[in-house]
Amino acid sequence: MIKYALVCEHDHAFEGWFGSSVDFEDQQSRTMIECPVCASRHVRKQIMAPAVAGTKAQTGVVDAPAPMREMMMQAMGKMRKLVEDNFDYVGDAFATEARAIHEGRSEDRGIYGEATPQEVRALVEDGVNVAPLPPAPPKKTELN
Repeated sequence: MIKYALVCEHDHAFEGWFGSSVDFEDQQSRTMIECPVCASRHVRKQIMAPAVAGTKAQTGVVDAPAPMREMMMQAMGKMRKLVEDNFDYVGDAFATEARAIHEGRSEDRGIYGEATPQEVRALVEDGVNVAPLPPAPPKKTELN
């Protein structure tokens, strides 16, 4: 596994794990990599300093052991399922409906759907509480 430091077009930094550099290039070319903050699919690798064995100071980021990564993936899957099972799906009307709920013009309830990065930014700037939904796990046919 290779861990890359990634950044989206809006300068949101995050990490991604890939089986190989070829896997990253393939997923990037098919726009399968998405920013967890704004859902932008315009993602590139950041410049990374290599880890050097024997250095005294560490910068604080520690790779999680495989069982912990698996536990986190399962937790994110459960969170997504909880939302899908209990919230109203509003499709691409998410930004409009979230704003209507925030302003009291629509029934107060949990919703999920799609929004552009610009719509999400405007909602956040106006004090509307939104959060990205963890991505759906890849289909077995999409894995290498």
